[in-house]
Formats: sequence, C-alpha cells, structure tokens
Amino acid sequence: MTESIMRLYPLFADLTGLPVLVVGGGHVAERKIDMLLASGASVLVGAPSLTPALAQLAEQGKVEHYAGTFQPTWLDHVWLVIAATDDRALNAQVAASASERRIFANVVDDPALSRFQVPAVVDRAPLTVAVSTGGAAPVIARRVREALETQLEHALGPLTALAQKHRARIMQRWPDLAERRAFYDWLHDGPVMALLRNARPDDAERELLEALNATASAAPKGSVQLVGAGPGDPGLLTLRALRALNQADVILHDSLVSVDVLALARRDAERIDVGKRCGGRHTQQEQIHQLLLDQTQLGRRVVRLKGGDPFVFGRGGEEMEFLRQHGIACEIVPGVTAAVACAAYAGIPLTHREHARSVHLLTGHGKESLEAMDWPALAQDHQTLAIYMGVARLEEFTQRLLEHGRRPDTPFVIVENGTLPQQRVLGGALHELPTLAKEHAIHPPALLIIGEVAALARDHAWFGIQNDAHRTLKLGDSTHD
Repeated sequence: MTESIMRLYPLFADLTGLPVLVVGGGHVAERKIDMLLASGASVLVGAPSLTPALAQLAEQGKVEHYAGTFQPTWLDHVWLVIAATDDRALNAQVAASASERRIFANVVDDPALSRFQVPAVVDRAPLTVAVSTGGAAPVIARRVREALETQLEHALGPLTALAQKHRARIMQRWPDLAERRAFYDWLHDGPVMALLRNARPDDAERELLEALNATASAAPKGSVQLVGAGPGDPGLLTLRALRALNQADVILHDSLVSVDVLALARRDAERIDVGKRCGGRHTQQEQIHQLLLDQTQLGRRVVRLKGGDPFVFGRGGEEMEFLRQHGIACEIVPGVTAAVACAAYAGIPLTHREHARSVHLLTGHGKESLEAMDWPALAQDHQTLAIYMGVARLEEFTQRLLEHGRRPDTPFVIVENGTLPQQRVLGGALHELPTLAKEHAIHPPALLIIGEVAALARDHAWFGIQNDAHRTLKLGDSTHD
C-alpha cells in the first residue's frame, strides 16, 4: 500500500469585499453563492438565466449578474472563480482561463479541473472547522462533518468570540505559554463555558474578568450536571448528555442507567453507583448529596446520571435545591422520560385525538403516593395513565380505579425493560391486570399504561422480536364507547 501524503494546502481565505465570480445560474450555483455572501465576498454571477432565488438577489443588488455565455473578460479583477454549470467543456474553459490569469478556480464535482476545493464546514463562528477529501469522496467528508456536528457544541462560537475579545489581556496576564494554555483549558472546561451553554453571556464574561483580575490562582471550582440518561437505549441519549459524559471527571449513576449508556462516557471518568434497589442495597439521598458536595469541593466536574429524566420522579429537584444552597454550579440536561419512550417502543401514542385528551404521569412508589391521588378524576375515560414504579402495587391501582368507576375492560399495557433488547409487553383489560402480571412474572423496571390508547399496541408494535419468549403481547378485544 502506497503512503498517502497531504496533497492540498489548508487555507482559510478572507474574502471580505473581494470580487468572486460564479459561472452558472442553477441550484448548485445558489448553494455556492449563499456561502460566499455569508463570508462577505462581493459576488458576480455569470449565466444566461438565473433561478428565481438568484434573480431576486440580483434585483436586490446583493449579487451582480453578467447575462450571457461565459467571457474570459468576466475574470478581470476577480480573486476566485467557481464553475457551477453542468457543461464540462464550459467548466474546463473557465478553469483554463482562470489558470492563465493565476486565479484559483473550483469546478464543482470535478477535482481534476480544480485548483481549490470547497470543504464541508462545521460553523461555530468565529470558530470554523473545514473537512476535505480533496474531491476524492465528498460523501465521506459530509459524514465526518456530521460526526463533528454532534461533538462540537454551539457554545464554542461565543466562547471563541469571548476569548478573542480579551485575548490581549489574557496574554498580558499569563505571559508564560504553559500558564496561558492552562487558562484556556479552564475557559473551555469550567464555569465560563457552562454559562455560555446556558445562554448567560454576561455572567460568562463576568466570570472570565474575575479570573483575569484575580491576584492568585484560586482553587478550581467544581460543578454538577444533572443528566437524564433516558430509558436505556443509548440511541435515545441527547447530544448534550453525550457531551456531558465525555467531559465528566466523576459520574454518580443510578442502577437503572444501562451499561450501554455508561460505555459512552469518558473512559477515565470515575464511576460511582448510587442506585436505589427494592429489597437490595440502597443509597440514601443524604449520602448522594454529600457525595456531590465532596466531589465538587475537589474541583471535579460531576455528572449525576439518572435514568429517564432527572425532573420526572428522579429527585432531581431535591438535588438541584441542595446544590444551590451550597453555592455549587448546577446545570440540567433533560432526558427522554420512561413514559414517552416505553409507550413509543410499544407502539402506543400517549395522546390520540379519538382516544385520549390528557396524560397523567403517576408514581406507585410508597403508600402515601396512592393516598394522595385524585381517584375519581383518574377513573375518567379518554385519558392515559402512565405509572412509574407501580409493579408492586398493581392490585391497589386496579382496585381503586374500578371502585371509582373506571371501566373493567379499559385496556392496559405493561412495558418491562422498555427500549432494551429484552423488552416485554404485556397487555389486556384492567380487571385482569394483577392476574396477568403475576402469570407472566412481570418485574421492575416496568411502566404501566392504562387507557384507551393501550389497545393500539396490538396492531402497532414495532420494536423487538415479535411473538417470542422475550415478548408477550396479550390484548383482548376490548371495545367501549
């Protein structure tokens, strides 16, 4: 295998106010002109006719139109030219004329005729990342760009602008290169970036200025992100959650967080299991609070990783209050909650114009939760009940709903291990719920869905292996008004 060498010299060109010619008036030319205008170039477009969008730009004076077929004199005084026609002979003529005048030319989709390539771009202005295969495989460049889009958060743009604004002061404050690099690392990893991420630019700049004015190096500040891990399928993790996992120094995770989700975290991050298990080891909430405090006092970036969403039966509100009381920076990263995910993976819409006008999210954890519920309201038809942690109290739920008038033939579905390969779905009529759950040995984690929409799982199941030992779907022919 021959050794590959870099054939193109990477170059970012400042085209502000400079004339650039685009030959061609079609949709490909439109895309090229949009990017040139965004970069501040003075665009000339030469073509017999223009698309409506380009014609409008010409009418508005945003581009200058050379009507007719290509003339070499169009190249007079331009700095770059792009040939964007579907006529290869014409494109070759444009490239040859440009070469005679020592003008760089790009011919769309023809690297052999091009003197420069237009890369795939990740725009985090003023930060710009360009990806090029030298015209060899544009699709690969696009896929690389897509991967970078998931990794480079949009707050990098404001962060770069802030660093640019205070660059002279930063260099004066830290003339030593190693110390200056350490400061830029802090700028990216610390509270300034977190504040920009949370749309608080004034606070971010204030934090930066405090660091610039500090007379001595202060102890690093720790921070916490309350992150929703979703219901288990790692594909449901949000981009923001993934970034948090890749930046964490330590991860405090619940027992319901799947192994596959944890595998996406930074390899050298410390992992601490603080799960609460029925009948097993149980981490008290006070212990979790103390761990959060201890880790942040060490200056560490802590991710408190919770199954589902941290603010839906996840006690995230209590942890946020504790952190605020102790002056610890806290950021919330929502996750896909189990009710939404498990219902979707069972083929159940939680709302439906014909069957469900509302959704109630309930928890079956603790007897006091059941006592506080408005059972007459919950027993009404045409609403969906999504019940978390309800497996241990199925008989009580069934009895109370029936006592308060919910129809015995109301459909239900239990989704066990929702979104995971071992997902099971059990369904039937409300009056037989406890019996069927016992027969099929339903165990946590499982979500209970009660309401007319549950019957749709019979026809719309789509996830997992159908009709095997790992998936039970038993739904009667319940019909009601």
